[in-house]
Amino acid sequence: MGETEKRIETHRIRCLSKLKMFLLAITCAYVSKTLSGSYMNSMLTQIERQFNIPTSLVGFINGSFEIECVKEVKSLMWVYVLVGNIIRGIGETPIMPLGISYIEDFAKSENSPLYIGFIETGAIIGPLIGLSLASFCANVYVDTGSVNTDDLTITPIDTRWVGAWWFGFLVCAGVNVLTAIPFFVLPKTLPKEGLEDIAETIKNDKEEKQSEVRKKSVGITKDFLPFMKSLLCNPVYMLFILISVLQFNAFVNMISFMPKYLEQHYGKSASDAIFLIGIYNLPPICIGYIVGGLIMKKFKITVIQAAHIGCWLSLIEYLLYFLCFLMICDNSSVAGITTSYEGVQQDLHVGNGILADCNMDCNCPTKIWDPVCGNDGLSYMSACLAGCETSSGTGINMVFQNCSCIQTPGNSSAVLGLCDKGQDCSMMLQYFLILSVVSSFIYSLSAIPGYMVLLRCIKPEEKSLGVGLHAFCTRVLAGIPAPIYFGALVDSTCLHWGTLKCGESGACRIYDSTNFRYIYLGLPAVLRGSSYIPAFLILIILRKYRLPEENASSETMLEAKFTGKENEGKETDQNSKVLNDDELKTKL
Repeated sequence: MGETEKRIETHRIRCLSKLKMFLLAITCAYVSKTLSGSYMNSMLTQIERQFNIPTSLVGFINGSFEIECVKEVKSLMWVYVLVGNIIRGIGETPIMPLGISYIEDFAKSENSPLYIGFIETGAIIGPLIGLSLASFCANVYVDTGSVNTDDLTITPIDTRWVGAWWFGFLVCAGVNVLTAIPFFVLPKTLPKEGLEDIAETIKNDKEEKQSEVRKKSVGITKDFLPFMKSLLCNPVYMLFILISVLQFNAFVNMISFMPKYLEQHYGKSASDAIFLIGIYNLPPICIGYIVGGLIMKKFKITVIQAAHIGCWLSLIEYLLYFLCFLMICDNSSVAGITTSYEGVQQDLHVGNGILADCNMDCNCPTKIWDPVCGNDGLSYMSACLAGCETSSGTGINMVFQNCSCIQTPGNSSAVLGLCDKGQDCSMMLQYFLILSVVSSFIYSLSAIPGYMVLLRCIKPEEKSLGVGLHAFCTRVLAGIPAPIYFGALVDSTCLHWGTLKCGESGACRIYDSTNFRYIYLGLPAVLRGSSYIPAFLILIILRKYRLPEENASSETMLEAKFTGKENEGKETDQNSKVLNDDELKTKL
């Protein structure tokens, strides 16, 4: 090998290693970003209970990432969580649009889907770690270290339990700082992956620098308006944004409130719910992202093929989703709320009598939520409302006895907490989780092909703006409003509210699980269903603009149609991306 060849090979290895370093750094940033986001979503229930606020306000705090009673000392402390979440959102916003555009600009056309698949895999590893951390923190009492936990009369399965939500935020903050360090040593730009001639690389770098000088001289405003006009007039791009907004509205709601759904509908504790989500949902999504990227690389999938793969796989998963409506559990049997004191199911909309003949003379407060499970299988709002006269034991081992409302032969007794929902409900939960594994894998297979349609339907010079505008629209039109209106809808299913010391309503203690299920599953189904209208329109548009001749340049001509580069498209192969004038000269 001659001296020139050695120099070229050394240069190629150096450029390749820089791209791989950036890929590793941006993947770690995605891990950190999604770690914080998943932890925040998992701790929403704990924050709701800590500050005794309704779900709609918790949804507002969660939505703030994208942007009570005054007599109590901690009444406005949730504002600090709100402000912190806003700052986190500001810091994380540039990661996705700039990082993805950087990879797409400097990677080979056939390699970029695989690289993006690795990045999206990092976006799954983060939640896996975040949910594990959240599960641990949810099992630790919020004031651990300052109170004697042996004296507690509640357990993690109790709706009044508050986990140590604050601890995980400290861990997330440290990880965010560490993942930011590598970006200080990475270059601002890289040669295009695959350029073998060092002379061409030098020429390409020189032309890029001249282009940057020209852009600085004319100003960013002159380019911004034409780019925006080009994007807004791109039908595929605008329809893709509409799809993303509708789908993101659905998934934000499902992800944010899934721990609460598992708690309320299937009777799981917050820590168990978070753990199950991490174990069952995230690994298949991670595998799906990698497999999707490998398929794109191996078979050199075109934009039209990617659009069809993304659309039809997503539709299959959507149809499977409706099986979730069959995996139901009944409301918890709570005397005076969902059932009578005789154990007969009651109409929740008529209004129920919390007091009965068996506890009428006990002078029990009717707004207190301190549930006990009687040995008759019914739950009661408090030991007093169960008519219990004596108790034995301390802490979580306390047992109440001589309960006049518990109609069982012999000594009637109750223990702390709601009664278990039974084996049938546990089986329904298993079916729900198995279905979520299959659905998550199928949907994640469609994610990378779908995202490549977004990246390949816009001009290279507009890519950063296009990806940023896409992220902006999904956050403003979905990330902010979705948790708020969904939280308000969830609040409408509340059967019994907690009470603050000043008498105002606090956090909800028990929901109508049937109506909760209709809202939690039904609203995302409607939103996702409507997103397939623009999806089919994209397929029609792509088919319309495809050339009748099946030749090697058909794919390039299609991409050129949407990017205004028809003449350049004729001279590139089927798997090449749309090239601008300078790139074309360098390539030739």
